[in-house]
Amino acid sequence: MRQHLPCLNRVVSAVALLLFTALPLPILAAAPVVAHSLMVTLDPAAGTVQVEDTLRLPAAETAWEFVLHSGLNPQLVAGDATLTATGTVAHLTSYRLTRQSAGAVTLRYGGRIRHEHINTAENLGRSQQWSVGTIAPEGVFLDGNSGWYPRHPTMLHTFTLQAQVPPGWTAVSQGADSGATDAGLITWTETHPQEDIYLLAAPFTVYRQQAAGFEAQVYLRQPDAALAQRYLDATGKYVAHYADLIGTYPFAKFALVENFWETGYGMPSLTLLGGQVLRLPFIIDSSYPHEILHNWWGNGVYIAATEGNWSEGLTTDLADHWLQIQAGRGAEYRRDMLKAFADGVRETADVPLAAFRARHNSASQAIGYGKGAFFFHMLRQQLGEATFTQGLRRFYADNRFQAAGFTELQRAFAAVSGRDLSDFFTAWTTRPGAPRLALRDVQMTANGDGYQVSGQIAQIQAAAPFPVQIPLVITPITGAPLRVNISSSERLTPFAIPLPVKPRSLDVDPEFDVFRELEAGETPVTLGALFGAERGLLVLPAAASAPELAAYQQLATRWQAGHPGWQIRLDRELAQVPDDQPVWLFGWDNRHQTALTSGATAFTVDAATRQVHIGATVLDGASASIVLTGQRGQQPLAWLVTSDVAALPALTRKLPHYGKYSSLRFEGAAALIRHKEQWPMTASALRHRF
Repeated sequence: MRQHLPCLNRVVSAVALLLFTALPLPILAAAPVVAHSLMVTLDPAAGTVQVEDTLRLPAAETAWEFVLHSGLNPQLVAGDATLTATGTVAHLTSYRLTRQSAGAVTLRYGGRIRHEHINTAENLGRSQQWSVGTIAPEGVFLDGNSGWYPRHPTMLHTFTLQAQVPPGWTAVSQGADSGATDAGLITWTETHPQEDIYLLAAPFTVYRQQAAGFEAQVYLRQPDAALAQRYLDATGKYVAHYADLIGTYPFAKFALVENFWETGYGMPSLTLLGGQVLRLPFIIDSSYPHEILHNWWGNGVYIAATEGNWSEGLTTDLADHWLQIQAGRGAEYRRDMLKAFADGVRETADVPLAAFRARHNSASQAIGYGKGAFFFHMLRQQLGEATFTQGLRRFYADNRFQAAGFTELQRAFAAVSGRDLSDFFTAWTTRPGAPRLALRDVQMTANGDGYQVSGQIAQIQAAAPFPVQIPLVITPITGAPLRVNISSSERLTPFAIPLPVKPRSLDVDPEFDVFRELEAGETPVTLGALFGAERGLLVLPAAASAPELAAYQQLATRWQAGHPGWQIRLDRELAQVPDDQPVWLFGWDNRHQTALTSGATAFTVDAATRQVHIGATVLDGASASIVLTGQRGQQPLAWLVTSDVAALPALTRKLPHYGKYSSLRFEGAAALIRHKEQWPMTASALRHRF
């Protein structure tokens, strides 16, 4: 299945379901398999495809319903069967194929498929492009939602695909390829059951490298041997890592394919990345392993849609989180995930993990990716690394190329651990929200030759307690800190810990190993609190010059698009900045800038010289663009100023991607980042000093 999609793509998939009656949601654990033999001719200039598909259906399927893109006009050219159109919704038409006898059936069809890219608003300042499918001079992108092949949404597929493309073009799909011929023919074969069949094509330059048990491939729209080699080497490294961790890599190849718009899709045996994304220097060792790992989770074991998308959480834990741990930033990464949940998930948007389907904004990402990753991290903490790894291997071995959900995950981990995990799985997958922890009645007493630290951990959230293992870290006057794990499933959980030396401090979950609500002092105000908000104010400087005001107005309008809860106002229209919603202030001339600067402790601003002092660091705003954050009441506040209005278009695009930071400085019209930091944390209510 394609990963990282906006929710509208799931709506498109649902269109197919609307064409049928009494169908379960895809995909069943023991789904029937349809075998395709596809002969495809693509004409990108005309936007057309011509297909002949010989289908071998499951023996029990005497009457088979499928969908195709409207206008492809399928004809039955071989087989003892009849074909009838049964309905049309959106761009798809449904058909019923009724067989009089067993045996293969051949359909021939063709027509035009060209859909424009659609922008979907995610959060303030952020949108994402997606497409139902297109055959265009720039490239070809077709999947099951495009309706380019006969598909029933609850069935799996195997296939042989022979594609005829224009001279200089290459077609890419799942499985193993035959290599392109001089006649422009390339054949792809996939014998493992697939949820979907993808067909991508463009004038690619192809790079290949043999690895252990598979072939690494790179398809670039512009030749770049050095870039391709870095990806080929990284592919071999990360596939080997995950094969050792989980089990044998399930496909014949893994291909990086460059798309003609910015995407980050993970598909069986390939990933489709936009040209700008794949050239970012950090992608190879940050996001790229995530896409590789989806070949085990999501594309090697499918998602049972009735139980939620567990794949994104598990992949985030074993890729993104793992990489941060290797770099010594695991605790910071976990804190940022908790901060993202606090910033982006309001009660109206909070759903259990079992209800998460796909990312479509910061709230769904904080749940499916962030809380999902924490679910597996906490399970690892309870079971231990070795047992957790055994559970991964058991789950993969038992469910390879089948649909599975949290039920199968629980079964695998319970089998290898010998533990009843039902309470943990039920609470953390079927309930929304998170625990909020408090430290109560902490005491230190002398105890013979040593000491004892005692107290209570309280779960003070309004909802019922969660079953959770809570780390306590005691730092002694001398010697190494002591970590003790306390199991809690009640409102109050007492603890008593003997110590050989006098303690200096006690911290509850200082490395953020528990998915929970953050306490004051544990995290600073950052831009994510504004970009994740459903409503707020964008305040423009009325006294600015006409070009400057127009540039700020354009930025605010772009950010506001698709977010009706955000309003744009001139500063002169407000007697004061409200303290009941997030606020963005724009411009050095904004009359409300003192709402941010007057009470700030992390920085000072010299408006006359346009300089910002952060400790010993001086940010010169006379030649740059600066962003600062603060708080008014309980609401976040941010101020964006620039010395060059030409930088504002770049800042419009870039700032929503810097949500984890409190202050930023950019230089030039291209808005090149020169400074980024978070405000320092203050004392936490979850720390006790003796």
